[in-house]
Amino acid sequence: MTNSSTSAPQVPPGVQLLQIATGCFSTAALYVAVKLGIPDQIGDGTKTAAELASATGCDENSLYRTLRAIASIGILEEGPGRTFSNTPMSNVTRSDAPNSMRDMLIWLLEEPHWQVYGHLLYSVQTGKPAWDKVHGAPIFESLFSTHKELGEIFNRAMTAFSHQTIPPILASYDFTGAGRIADIAGGYGHLLGAVLQKYPEAQGVLFEIPPVLEGAPAMLDSYGVSDRVELVAGDFVESIPVEADIYMLKHIIHDWYDDKCAKILGNIRQSMPDDAKVLIIDAVVPPPGEPHFSKFLDLEMLMLPGGMERTADEFVSLLQNSGFKLGQIIPTLSPVSIVEAVKD
Repeated sequence: MTNSSTSAPQVPPGVQLLQIATGCFSTAALYVAVKLGIPDQIGDGTKTAAELASATGCDENSLYRTLRAIASIGILEEGPGRTFSNTPMSNVTRSDAPNSMRDMLIWLLEEPHWQVYGHLLYSVQTGKPAWDKVHGAPIFESLFSTHKELGEIFNRAMTAFSHQTIPPILASYDFTGAGRIADIAGGYGHLLGAVLQKYPEAQGVLFEIPPVLEGAPAMLDSYGVSDRVELVAGDFVESIPVEADIYMLKHIIHDWYDDKCAKILGNIRQSMPDDAKVLIIDAVVPPPGEPHFSKFLDLEMLMLPGGMERTADEFVSLLQNSGFKLGQIIPTLSPVSIVEAVKD
């Protein structure tokens, strides 16, 4: 039995709320450290705030105060004499980390993206993407037409996120027997390259818009599979003239509401063989009360493209309205699941 007089004191609700509300402070400090490349500067050793300020062109005292703040939550380790060393969390933001999260963090916290979060109320009141209000155009038009530098940051961020999800996907799904695997709107082909590398008997198709396809050859070369991949340019809302045994849609369906998703899935259905499968790789929102990354990622979808994360029942409904039926939902050891669908 626990002695109430010696148990840890309960944090009052008001203090808990204050900790949550000031989370933006730690977010801003993390962005500064990552953007400046502080973990890269520290490397495997220890650096003083003065050394780091000199290397990054910052005011020493201001930089120290910023690094001290994130060290207090485990992102760096502060030692005596204003020294800092890396921790497991800061190490994964280093450029040379095998599965670096640096580009993802920069995308999330870059000002054009961060600005949008100040307008969540607009999206809640109207149901419309706040990105359009803030930037004057839909997100993908902004990223690939008017703000191409930001689009490059976004593409690198999606590659960084893929580092966290691809190994669990490969561990959870068996592609054996698939002669032709298509990655629809698959970015630079990170997922497709990993699948084809593991399954050398398969051929691949990467379907993307032309500006994104320009970055695909280097990625596919890095996997040693470029000679087995056909690059097909197009707009998945217009048509998807690709025939394959398996179609992968990773982080695509959650970008849109059901009407547009039904159009995309319908275009796949028109081209796919009767025995082919569609793999929707997205988060699946768990039941009420269960904490899950998807419930906050859902707000990103609301504010940026105007989409949603879905529950299992919502996936079933979307598939039924698109001429498909659910085969199975396969969880992975990552925030995403694999929703397998077949023709109805």
